[in-house]
Amino acid sequence: MTGVLRCSEYSEHAGEPIGATATTAENWLLVEVPGTWPRDVSDGSGLPARARSAVQAWLQRTPLSRLLFVRSPGRARSGRRLVFVVRAGDEEAEVRRLELGALEELASLDLAGAGDVVPASLALVCGHGTRDACCARRGTAVFNALAPGLGEDDLWISSHQGGHRFAPNVLVLPAGIHLGRVGADEAPTVVVRALAGRIDLPRYRGRTAYPQDAQAAERAVRQATGLDATGDLRLIDVDGDLVRFHGSDGRVHTALVESALGPAVPASCGAAPEPQLVLTARVL
Repeated sequence: MTGVLRCSEYSEHAGEPIGATATTAENWLLVEVPGTWPRDVSDGSGLPARARSAVQAWLQRTPLSRLLFVRSPGRARSGRRLVFVVRAGDEEAEVRRLELGALEELASLDLAGAGDVVPASLALVCGHGTRDACCARRGTAVFNALAPGLGEDDLWISSHQGGHRFAPNVLVLPAGIHLGRVGADEAPTVVVRALAGRIDLPRYRGRTAYPQDAQAAERAVRQATGLDATGDLRLIDVDGDLVRFHGSDGRVHTALVESALGPAVPASCGAAPEPQLVLTARVL
C-alpha cells in the first residue's frame, strides 16, 4: 500500500471482515439538527440546555437506546424540526414522528409516547465529518446517489453510527439493518432492498437489535440457508457460544460463535492500527 490511507480504505485493503460489527441498539431517537455538529453528540451536545436534559433523561431510562442527529440538505426550510422515536426490536418495529416548532419543545414532551406512528422506513447515511473524514467524504456520495429515488423525509445524513472504518455506513430503521462499505453506484439497489426488509450479505454489518455474537450467528445462518428477509429469522436465545434462531422455513437454526483477532487496522482516521476482534460462526 502506498500513500496515506483513510481508516475505511485501510480496513478494506486489509480485508477486515464486515460481519458482526453493527451497533447494538433497539431504541433510536433521531433529532433534526441542521448545520455543523459537535464531534460527539451521543449525550445531546449541541442541543439547547433544556432539550439536552430531556434527551439525556430518555437515554437513561430507555434500555439499549441511541441518539442520532440527522439533517437533509434538500429538505424545505420551514423553521420546524422533525424528531423520530424508533423502536427497532427483533419482533417489534415502529416509527413515531414528531414535528416541533423549535428544539426547545423537547423539554416538555414525554418522548416515551409522543408523536404519531407512521408507516415509514428511514435510510440514514453517516456523514459526520467532524467525527471522521471517511464518513463525510464517502457518505455524502452515497446520500447524493440515493436522493433522486427517496423522499426527503425518508433519507437523512446522520451523526456517528459507529464503525468509521466501514464507511460508507447506512442504517435502515425500523428494520435495524446496518450496512457498510456501500458504494455510491450500488447504493440505490442495496439500500432500497434493505428498506423493503431484504438483506444484502456482502454489505451487511448486522442487525442492530442483536448483540454482536448473535449478529455473527445470524450471518452464518443466512449464508447457509439463503434466507434474506429480516422476518425470516427470530432470535430464540444466546447460550454462551451457541445462538439459536427460529426460521421461516419451520426449523430451529443453531450456530456456534467463534472469535479471533483480525488484521491490525485503525479504528478511525488518525488512530494507530491495532488488531480488531472478529466474530464468526458456523451452523451446527
